[in-house]
Amino acid sequence: MNKANTRIGVVGGGSWGTALAKQLADKGYTLDLWVFESEVREQIETHRENRVFLPGFTLPKGIVPTNDLEKAVSGKDLVLVVVPSHCMRSVAGEMKAFISGDTVVVTASKGIENKTHETMTDILSKVMDHVPEKNFAVLSGPSFAKEVAAKIPTVVASAAKNRGVAEFVQEVFASPSFRVYVNDDPVGTQIGGAMKNVLAIAAGICDGMNMGLNPRAALITRGLTEMNRLGTRLGADPLTLSGLAGVGDLLLTCTGELSRNYTVGKQIGQGKALDDIISEMRMVAEGVKTTRSVYNLSKKLGVDLPICNEVYAVLFEGRPVAETVDRLMNRSLKHELDGLV
Repeated sequence: MNKANTRIGVVGGGSWGTALAKQLADKGYTLDLWVFESEVREQIETHRENRVFLPGFTLPKGIVPTNDLEKAVSGKDLVLVVVPSHCMRSVAGEMKAFISGDTVVVTASKGIENKTHETMTDILSKVMDHVPEKNFAVLSGPSFAKEVAAKIPTVVASAAKNRGVAEFVQEVFASPSFRVYVNDDPVGTQIGGAMKNVLAIAAGICDGMNMGLNPRAALITRGLTEMNRLGTRLGADPLTLSGLAGVGDLLLTCTGELSRNYTVGKQIGQGKALDDIISEMRMVAEGVKTTRSVYNLSKKLGVDLPICNEVYAVLFEGRPVAETVDRLMNRSLKHELDGLV
């Protein structure tokens, strides 16, 4: 496939979808950007700015906004899907009739579906079953949308079961400010991207309670252990979870004020109710829904995830945050590598 003439569609005009569309347009691509909201399309057409989800950045003319999903994805060589994880199945169903079997379909959404416990590539490949499984890829890693839009150096991973597909995605997206590595582990890449949001809520709770730096360091480290437990149980390569899509994204999201999931946790740690926090947010904090998926999946598989379990208890069972800290600290003593070897 000739990268220079690649026909691209981006599905999802939130902050991350818009930032990635800008990344591609800045490289010289002309692309269709499907946005759900008419006001966002009008803002981009009129002002060259997504004032709802990515204010402050002028968007290149190469980004053509549309509310027509067929226009955005039909006849494309590469379609990038960046919608909230709980919308992935319905959007994929709408896209199916318009996408060619030759299209490379890339997801940059991070989450695990509540009912099925499926990853985003699982959903896409099952719904769009006319597209070969090798054509599905993942783009993930430590990357805040605002920093990518500002061309701050960022490093991510392109993952696909087929190395050629992963490398094609790598070449399309890579630029002097956006370095892309490849790996062959879409499962590990997606589990890392999903679980780090749950753990970021936990880190935010710690900081909201003004607990100090020691607990956050411990939480990140033991959170990585939980990520490895669940990921390897699902077939992930532990090395993937020690890379950009695992520990890299975990570190960023657990320590960065730009993280919506960290912010949710911090406000909970300060005593605010989850429903009130969510009602005030225009953008989605994926970690809230993913917490439910991770909790139920771990119970189904018999995988011990103490931190994720406590996040679930706080979000959905009303457990006081101070009580969760006591429960974690007073668990039975163990070998550090229990569950990993």
